[in-house]
Amino acid sequence: MYWLALIVSGLFEVVGVTGIEKFNRGSRQRGLAMLVVGFGLSLGFISFAMREISLGIAYAVFTAIGTVASALLGMFFWGESKSPIRLGFIALIIASVVGLKLVSGG
Repeated sequence: MYWLALIVSGLFEVVGVTGIEKFNRGSRQRGLAMLVVGFGLSLGFISFAMREISLGIAYAVFTAIGTVASALLGMFFWGESKSPIRLGFIALIIASVVGLKLVSGG
């Protein structure tokens, strides 16, 4: 349950970041709504997850989800680079999160 909340918090962080991108690209009202709702729910879910998951693990996983998902959105929707080295480092982030989950014992 706590790990699911942590994953959901990371996904809502991506909604917030996407809201920033939309706001900066001219969709002010929709972007602001996404930003406020996304980050608000993100913080609520990570707060719940941290009742059981330690700060270091929770925040590392939270930021990794946001980083990977935002990078993928940028590549597929906003024309950002899809270079092999970039994809390799994204894979490294994913492997690191899996490793943290395996050693956390939770």
